[in-house]
Amino acid sequence: MRDAILQQINLARTSGRVCGTQIFTATRALAWNDILFSAAAKHSADMATRNYFSHTSPEGVTLGQRLWTEGYSWRAAGENIAAGQGSVASVMQTWLASDGHCQNIMNPVFADVAVACVEKSPSTYGTYWTMNLGLR
Repeated sequence: MRDAILQQINLARTSGRVCGTQIFTATRALAWNDILFSAAAKHSADMATRNYFSHTSPEGVTLGQRLWTEGYSWRAAGENIAAGQGSVASVMQTWLASDGHCQNIMNPVFADVAVACVEKSPSTYGTYWTMNLGLR
């Protein structure tokens, strides 16, 4: 999954894209970051296990806090979440069709990325996706 999703993310970034009314020219490719992956995987697992869907945990833990806890000293950070998609292609299609998610993917400030997917049944959505983007 890692190579497939990184390839699709970087294809979008290096091709340029229109996200809603905002035009993004081609920008640098992102590098996979294992610290971001750890934070993303833990958030996806938490959402799946506790059957919620939010950028913020039920206790109020945010993306920024999750990244600091993992040791990613960020200057900029973004997060895309999705639920229910069964493949890399379908989650990327969902994110790129959404203005805000697309803008996160195309934001030229970011240098690092990781995406995690956790599948849990029974749960409301079955699959829980988290994409973390960052700049240190």
